[in-house]
Amino acid sequence: MSGKQLGREEMFVTGLRCLRCGVRYASGAVEYVCACRSNQGSDLGTLDVEYDYAAVSRAVTPEQLRAEADRSIGRFWPLLPIGGREQLPPLPVGGTPLLGVPRLRASTGLTQLWVKDDGRNPSASFKDRASAIAVARARREGRAVVATASTGNAAAALAGQAAAAGQKSVIFVPKSAPPAKIAQLLVYGSTVLAVEGSYDDAFDLCTVACHTFGWYNRSTGYNPYMTEGKKTVSYEIALQLAEQRGAAAPMQAPDAVFVSVGDGCIIGGVHKGFKDLVALGWIERMPRMYGVQSTLSPALHNAWRSGAEIPVPVRATTRADSISVDAPRDPVKALAAVRESGGAYVLVEDAAILQAILPLARLGGVFAEPAGATAYAGLLQAWCDGLVQPEETLVVINTGSGLKDVRAAMEVTGEVRVIEPSLAAVRDALGL
Repeated sequence: MSGKQLGREEMFVTGLRCLRCGVRYASGAVEYVCACRSNQGSDLGTLDVEYDYAAVSRAVTPEQLRAEADRSIGRFWPLLPIGGREQLPPLPVGGTPLLGVPRLRASTGLTQLWVKDDGRNPSASFKDRASAIAVARARREGRAVVATASTGNAAAALAGQAAAAGQKSVIFVPKSAPPAKIAQLLVYGSTVLAVEGSYDDAFDLCTVACHTFGWYNRSTGYNPYMTEGKKTVSYEIALQLAEQRGAAAPMQAPDAVFVSVGDGCIIGGVHKGFKDLVALGWIERMPRMYGVQSTLSPALHNAWRSGAEIPVPVRATTRADSISVDAPRDPVKALAAVRESGGAYVLVEDAAILQAILPLARLGGVFAEPAGATAYAGLLQAWCDGLVQPEETLVVINTGSGLKDVRAAMEVTGEVRVIEPSLAAVRDALGL
């Protein structure tokens, strides 16, 4: 990638640093991962994008961000690996609501509980944030095709963003991906390849195909720029907390954030976003990060508890398909998020995940898919374990709409009652 192509990006992105060996690369000198990964045969050559924070501070202030009419992630462009907001696809991402959920607060006793509902993004998931960056960078590099491996949400997000930008996309999904998510891909016009095997099989095949055919690889934990899209949720949380509380400061940090975890890229992105804000002096402290996993997909929890740097692969079978991962692809960032922030990994049963769908919807008005509800189930577990206090400011991130997996919702709500078309039948059904 030439300096001319990089353009304004070079004003703010200073390069990339390997989180394993510490080697720094100039922007554009390496595409996805550090050479130490291939040399050592491990998945730890993860790169982190670095910025000139002094230059960012001169380009934008938190007061300007708060006053912006544009509520999409485009307003954060100096902190993104793009040359300007106009390079993003013409399908706005971000600006999702931070909800005060008074009835959930009353039911739990957590008086400063908030829910960030990213199920309201264009493709109904958090993954739109990263996919917008992927399409922008693929177009900048002149790639004919952008591809990804996904259990469904990242694929749908990429398909939607690519369709809006007129960019071809190829999606690798495990054959077990929910039909609603597959339908999104096909409607958006992506080429969909359902792989006989797990998400990990789809991931490996996508990596080889991108290398062989010269496609741009969006896959989580492999492309370092995906973290940069995901971190924008933290900027929004800090702005929205301050705004809704009428604070004098333009940004405020919560005490803790709860995130469901599969590959680990989302929690890594949330952590990176708050790290940026601390480095810029726009918030005073780092929130504690709590990663929540199912007991049926616990690889990162196990590594965190044992003190390991490399998670031992598991056989993931959780009902929360979006976080069902055998071998997490972004473990370095995911473990650092919890360890550096003083947080923890929390395990919850699948039954608790499914049951968490109901209070989120009935008391908070948020219809979450199982992976989104996992974060709330983790908060309840952490509350029981004494990890949070009732007066702390706590944010739960819902990463996807419940419409992504209607069958899961029906498992906990049951089927509708069929009645005859008569008033007597209504009285009988309702016990009136």
